[in-house]
Amino acid sequence: MSDPQNAPAANRRLRIRAALAVAAVTGLGATALTALPAAAAGEAVTVQYRQSATGGDQVEPWLKVVNTGTSSVPLSQVKVRYYFKADAGASYTYACSWAVKGCANLTGTFGTLANPTATADRYLEIGFTAGAGSLAPGADTGDMQLRFHRSNWQPLNQNDDYSFGPAQTTYANWSKVTATVGGVPVWGTAPAGNEPTPTPTPTGPTTPPPAGAALFDDFDYTGHTDPAINAHGWSVRSNSGGPGVPGATWAPENVTFAKEGTNSIMNLRSSTAGTGESTRHTEILTRASKFKNGTYAARVRFSDAPVSGPDGDRVVQTFFTINDLKAPMADDYAEYDFEYLPNGGWGEPANILYTTSWETYRPDPWEAVNQHSEVRASYAGWHDLVLTIDDNTIVYYVDGQEFGRHDARYLPERPMSINFNQWLIDLAGQTSTAPRAYDQKVDYVLHVKDQVLTPAQVAAKVGAYRSAGTAFEDSVPAT
Repeated sequence: MSDPQNAPAANRRLRIRAALAVAAVTGLGATALTALPAAAAGEAVTVQYRQSATGGDQVEPWLKVVNTGTSSVPLSQVKVRYYFKADAGASYTYACSWAVKGCANLTGTFGTLANPTATADRYLEIGFTAGAGSLAPGADTGDMQLRFHRSNWQPLNQNDDYSFGPAQTTYANWSKVTATVGGVPVWGTAPAGNEPTPTPTPTGPTTPPPAGAALFDDFDYTGHTDPAINAHGWSVRSNSGGPGVPGATWAPENVTFAKEGTNSIMNLRSSTAGTGESTRHTEILTRASKFKNGTYAARVRFSDAPVSGPDGDRVVQTFFTINDLKAPMADDYAEYDFEYLPNGGWGEPANILYTTSWETYRPDPWEAVNQHSEVRASYAGWHDLVLTIDDNTIVYYVDGQEFGRHDARYLPERPMSINFNQWLIDLAGQTSTAPRAYDQKVDYVLHVKDQVLTPAQVAAKVGAYRSAGTAFEDSVPAT
């Protein structure tokens, strides 16, 4: 078996850039929506729609969200879905042409229906950042002039799309677009067979998960040379190779540990002065590849700006699990990623968070089999990241909310290692030779073998470890 620090990692930059063009359309879960009672007393919205283009280049659904209830609705709690029939083999790209609330305050992601119909197997889900504010009773968002197209700009067919209304040239209520408030459906009718169940509130009461094999690490170490790091099964990377800037060094001394309040924190600092020789990347990973089904969780602090020096480098900040590619297109390869790009990269102009599930790939000539979800927004600050894998599906959560749900074909066949790293894609984003450094912090990591935990159960289990004064446990058996 090749070292997971080397062979798979060396191709990550190439693979993920290509994934933007060739990956299957994915998004924020497979559960579709329909009309149900309001999310809470006084909370109700309707969605108005008009089409702006009937041609074959791109879909242009223009939308308004109207507060028809009796209380104010925070737009960050609202999700809107537009359903369509994907063209065979196509991936799609979302864009916002103009919005009264500001395009920067809107997010657009693609998802897959659990039960495809003749007119819908995908959806575009529109969300809002906190910067979009709230809607008072009777108020609306104003125009949201949205569009999406095939990623390769090939022609597309709108006429078989569930939500498309070719005669709808002025705004009016449109029940073929759905909306939720706080995860609860409040407007519209989903394609047949995709009736919803309301999203459970992750912060509500939770049943503690049963005991079982688990890895927990609070990262309470004195430094990268602390013998306990090795004793606990971790390797702080120092060997050369990809991903990222050619000629860069993987610097174990840049993985440090400190107290922040009562918690011990691991910090990965990556830096550059504009050359390969001056670039320092950071990575820590488990030496053992013994993790497969179950729950993976970490609390990670992403950063948008450097701690010193000029901003603009195409940085990748990660939490992922992976095994080695034994041969091109080997069907027992697996990788599951949280990857945050604070300054864009891989064709993206600004910050974006990806989750990606890999089945396999071939580096040359390039071929990839994966699914990814993404949100184009800032994720600077602390975030609770949870990934669950069972025999049916892969689900990603960010801060207790479902972020991506990927198909059974991407389930792992072999165990994996657990990794954190921070690296620069290239040096084209910032050409200065002034030194600069970026930090990614990690509070804890948790894996519970063969158990699917809710985000609330993850929080309860971490809290139990800390209440008991347990900084480390590894009862996951070797494979």
